[in-house]
Amino acid sequence: MDNRIYFFSKKDVIPQKVAPERLGIRGRLANEFAGLGFPILPGFILDTYIASEIDTKAIKKDINTLLEKCGSIIGKIYGDTKNPMLLKVVISSNLAITTYPTLHNFGLVKPAIEGFAKWVGEDFATHEVLFLVRGMLKIEERIRELEAKPKEQEKIASELKRLDLMLGISGPSNELHEKQEPVPIDKSAAGYMDEYAKYFPEGFFDDAESQILITLSEISKMLQMDDQNDRDTALLIQPMVYGNYGKDSCSGDYFSRNVITGEKKLQGAFFRGKFNQLGASGQDIGKIDAAHLKELEKIAWTLEDKFKEIRYIRFTVENGKLWLIEQRPVDQKSTQADIKLLLDLAKRKIIGNADVIKAIDPLRLNEMLHPVINPPSAKALKSWKGGIAGAPGAAIGRVYFSTSALLDAEKRAHQKGEDDRFILVLISSFAGDVKAIEVSTGVLTAEGGYSAHASVVARQYGKVSLVAPDLKIKGSKASLGDFSFSEGDYITINVPFYGESTVYEGCAELIEPDPKESGLMDFITLTKTFLKKFHVRCNADTPRDAALALSFGADGVGLCRTEHMFFKAERINVFREMLLSDDPGERKKALDKLQVMQRDDFYSIMKVMAGKGVTIRLLDSPLHEFMPHNDEEMAGYIAHVAKGKSTKPSRAAILARIEALHEFNPMLGHRGCRIAVSYPEIYAMQIKAIFEAAYKLNAEKIDARPEIMVPIVMNASELKLIAYGKKIEGSNYIGIVDIEENLRKEKKAKELEYQIGTMIELPAAALGAGEIAKYGRFFSFGTNDLTQTTLGISRDDFTAFMPDYTLFDLIQGNPFSTLDPRVKELIGIATERGRLTRPDLVCGLCGEHGANPANIRFCMDAGLNYVSCSPYSVPIALLGIAQAEIERDGN
Repeated sequence: MDNRIYFFSKKDVIPQKVAPERLGIRGRLANEFAGLGFPILPGFILDTYIASEIDTKAIKKDINTLLEKCGSIIGKIYGDTKNPMLLKVVISSNLAITTYPTLHNFGLVKPAIEGFAKWVGEDFATHEVLFLVRGMLKIEERIRELEAKPKEQEKIASELKRLDLMLGISGPSNELHEKQEPVPIDKSAAGYMDEYAKYFPEGFFDDAESQILITLSEISKMLQMDDQNDRDTALLIQPMVYGNYGKDSCSGDYFSRNVITGEKKLQGAFFRGKFNQLGASGQDIGKIDAAHLKELEKIAWTLEDKFKEIRYIRFTVENGKLWLIEQRPVDQKSTQADIKLLLDLAKRKIIGNADVIKAIDPLRLNEMLHPVINPPSAKALKSWKGGIAGAPGAAIGRVYFSTSALLDAEKRAHQKGEDDRFILVLISSFAGDVKAIEVSTGVLTAEGGYSAHASVVARQYGKVSLVAPDLKIKGSKASLGDFSFSEGDYITINVPFYGESTVYEGCAELIEPDPKESGLMDFITLTKTFLKKFHVRCNADTPRDAALALSFGADGVGLCRTEHMFFKAERINVFREMLLSDDPGERKKALDKLQVMQRDDFYSIMKVMAGKGVTIRLLDSPLHEFMPHNDEEMAGYIAHVAKGKSTKPSRAAILARIEALHEFNPMLGHRGCRIAVSYPEIYAMQIKAIFEAAYKLNAEKIDARPEIMVPIVMNASELKLIAYGKKIEGSNYIGIVDIEENLRKEKKAKELEYQIGTMIELPAAALGAGEIAKYGRFFSFGTNDLTQTTLGISRDDFTAFMPDYTLFDLIQGNPFSTLDPRVKELIGIATERGRLTRPDLVCGLCGEHGANPANIRFCMDAGLNYVSCSPYSVPIALLGIAQAEIERDGN
């Protein structure tokens, strides 16, 4: 036997000493399959050292010997006239992508065609002859091209086009196939052999032995000219089996488990009496013969254990005997399916726990946390593609173009028991739109990007957000290019984390996530075992958000945005009354009402997070954001103020007061701690509410741990004033410490531990961190604003010019997703300087930067203690930390 030819079968594996490159990619896969002991078709490989220099006379005896060996295993004889064994020849290159043709059905020669047709029918036999001809014509076409014989090449190309039309194949040889009439198959198999014999060396259709030797010679000739004898390509020869060959035959394919749910149950179909599944109606794989099903299950799960992934498997049953044809990885599968497989492997000690954690890209978890579209349900729906993903997932709902319209529709739907799914569609959103986003299923806006207001709030509440710059709204109609819809119409938004977003007309079908059944909760539990000191908190403004984040593994609240609490329908006008009233008594009444509301909010959140820190950010938003923004809101506010009064408030006076609060650049204006300096009663109300809630919880034996955060400080003096107060001639500013002490005495409550800290979101604060740390026990880096103030760009407007900047490589990536190096430097400086003053200073990063695994390693290396992100991002951050810890440990 030539030492460049290797036989393989279920019992014969090519020795490891043979260099894998000599077998080519397909040859290596076949031999790998053989090593598993499965019922594979036997075969042999002419390695890369011989494939391009074949001497058929020298190897004729070897080829015949190997074909007899293959025939003895499958029960057929190559060249037999009654039950012929047919062959396929695979050109096995070491290149991942090749253009070599499919070569099947060798052995179909004039003496064998009648016997083959008795098994499969004359029509199928003729089809297979044409398929054999097509493959070999591809080889001959390439040879003519390399021999520079254009006329002969063109003639063969014309025949290939005709064959494609006969066989119903479209491709490079027939680009206009769909526009042309099919060519009928109107000859017998023997007739087509006679017609095409002129294109091949003499004797090609005369006998089986000559046919395979001629084929190997022609392929070798092509390789010798094409590859210049660089020994890069091997040849693989295997028998063929057919799912329509006799009564007890079928073909099929399946996945080793469900690729959507991850259920350990075969997913696929088989096709009785069919060569393959093309154009056939199949049956569920679970209904195949019980003995075959048991064998297919064993094969599937053995492959999973070996490759540690879901596998695709193709098989054929010929005359009752099962043969595996192919097995390979699966590209299109859900994160849930991968996680369920990995947890199963770890449970059975096939892989270690660290292997489970390392195998999943953290961002893939988005898929398990939000609804996804069932693809078949959207195929017939009109759609528009594009936009910028703000928050991933899928949402269905009736569209409304204002917060008030959506909230009214929601109210009517609840009253009438109608569908309460809505999508908010706006040019851009503001603080006053938070309530509508909260009750909607999704939000579609025109301005901003990943870090725009709508996107941030949507991620906070687990809603879907898409920013579509093409969006136009005119009256009660909106459009995205040629795609249009009216207020009240249903649309479906699909925002995958990877790939292009889509807006559909009407309703698609959604697949809702189930964290427990999906394996996500088990995965989170495993992930947390790899965490050490660095941890994850959540951004939560409601008890629901806090509870959800806790279930996802959050260790406390890193950011409670108190301004969001004021936008609830029953509170907003009370807050406006407090701001706009000229009567101190009326303002005091409004503050007292708000204090009760805030106390209940803080009580509920801290109760959920018992024993864990809850960082409550005092009011941060500019005051103008709370004002009425349209006639409807103004009318509602006037009606609220007029209750119980004999005279109606003056609209003009209210407008004048609102105008006085107007700012040209509110982001850098009267907000955060600056409000506290001008309106100390607002912060005092919030501080009292925090401590009243904490005292109540402690009295109930519930461990409340409030952390009061002062926002937008630019120097130590601001934090010192708000934390510890200040007395000057004629005035006395009461700080947090004194408010707590006075309230504790008044309530006769027990002393409790609390912390005062600040949000570092200005470069000045970062650089002055050493001084600021004297008055704060923790820093929380607000990286959205820190990015804006460091780079001088607006998160809501930067998408207008970012494509141009990206084109010329002026900025790398999205700085509101991945931390900019200069922002990182400021965080590092602030942490270092703060801890020189206060060594036990706790530092965290709050905002969606914290959910990006690309930022987590930096936060850990910079010495931060935690990141804080929206509840739905907590699992993503946890996985990012676990992977970083595993990498640090060298695993």
